[in-house]
Amino acid sequence: MNEEYIDKVKSLIEQKEADQVRESLLGLHPADIAELCNELSLDNARFIYRLLDNETAADVLIEMDEEARKEFLEILPSETIAKRFVDYMDTDDAVDIMRDLDEDKQEEILSHIEDIEQAGDIVDLLKYDKDTAGGLMGTEMVTVNENWSMPECLKEMRQQAEDLDEIYYVYVIDDDERLRGVFPLKKMITSPSVSKVKHVMKKDPISVRVDTAIDDVVQTIEKYDLVAVPVVDSIGRLVGQITVDDVMDEVREQSERDYQLASGLSQDVETDDNVLRQTTARLPWLLIGMLGGIGNSMILGNFGTTFAAHPEMALYIPLIGGTGGNVGTQSSALVVQGLANSSLDTKDTFKQILKETVVASINATIISLLVYLYNFIRFGATATVTYSVSISLFAVVMFASIFGTFVPMTLEKLKIDPAIATGPFISITNDIIGMMLYMGITVLLS
Repeated sequence: MNEEYIDKVKSLIEQKEADQVRESLLGLHPADIAELCNELSLDNARFIYRLLDNETAADVLIEMDEEARKEFLEILPSETIAKRFVDYMDTDDAVDIMRDLDEDKQEEILSHIEDIEQAGDIVDLLKYDKDTAGGLMGTEMVTVNENWSMPECLKEMRQQAEDLDEIYYVYVIDDDERLRGVFPLKKMITSPSVSKVKHVMKKDPISVRVDTAIDDVVQTIEKYDLVAVPVVDSIGRLVGQITVDDVMDEVREQSERDYQLASGLSQDVETDDNVLRQTTARLPWLLIGMLGGIGNSMILGNFGTTFAAHPEMALYIPLIGGTGGNVGTQSSALVVQGLANSSLDTKDTFKQILKETVVASINATIISLLVYLYNFIRFGATATVTYSVSISLFAVVMFASIFGTFVPMTLEKLKIDPAIATGPFISITNDIIGMMLYMGITVLLS
């Protein structure tokens, strides 16, 4: 998908060479066609879609970037979206594209879906929070009754499989649609004469509730090496399944959000977003950083006489601020990672702070001693800077480590994304506190 190919397609579209454009798309995966559409204008993307068969068009739409897809859907009639795309999608994919639209548009699209059962499933899924298992699951799956014989199961499975692209597991339910087990496909070959499925099914399969957080779903699939996990309601009825490909998409999006949040971006942005969107995403934390810098200058401005008496103190301002920011970011990053993979729990806050205190003490001692030796050689044993910088560094490292541990743990308890603690918030706070400690210790030793 290089520039030369994209320019060639653009040129063919401008010349209305539909047959040649169609030929250039032959053999391309839907994800590649989606990448191409992301690079084209809305009108050119619509030209591409008119050349695709319905199933391919639906697959391409799913693969498009969210922002580009949203803009594309907004210019299409609701009936076209329903009959050209939604009718050829699994329910979870249909829900994903419809979440981006306003409620009026959603209702219009639903009114044009001829399959009432599919429309009902979409309505049900839209009610779930998008960050829960219910908001991510699909309803397409193969189910059999625990009391069916093997021939009955095979007949029913063939009928259900006709409407599915992939079959991950065959789920066994009872007469009340409660999940009872998983039917191993191997048993169809090795036990063709079994009287009832419940005699050969794998009982009590791993499952998640509809209100389970996405992070917990990811950990469940990873822990038990599953390719799909069944979703049940509050009374154990099977309502859907989540496949590993859906989970991977969610993990990637979450990682991107956390990385951008930790980098000081207040909203999800891409390199190809317009100037206004990129500016509004970056500016908030830059303004906060500016205020932090002004606060630092005000603190330093109150110690003019101290700098006049010990001008060499100014040489170590970057060292104090930089060390505090680095240490705080390290501590918070470890905590955020532990919270994300569930190796750390908020109830262990005190234990984690105690552990971090020990680690910080070792690091602070080594750093302070090295700086002390440097200043001892450069300024001598009697210079104020020799002691004040080392003591300040020790205090700053201790504070930054504890603060960098405490903040993300507290944010997690308050149900706020702790990833914010690995970004500018920690650096700015540690910078201000570090300057206050540095100046205060210097005055005490002067």
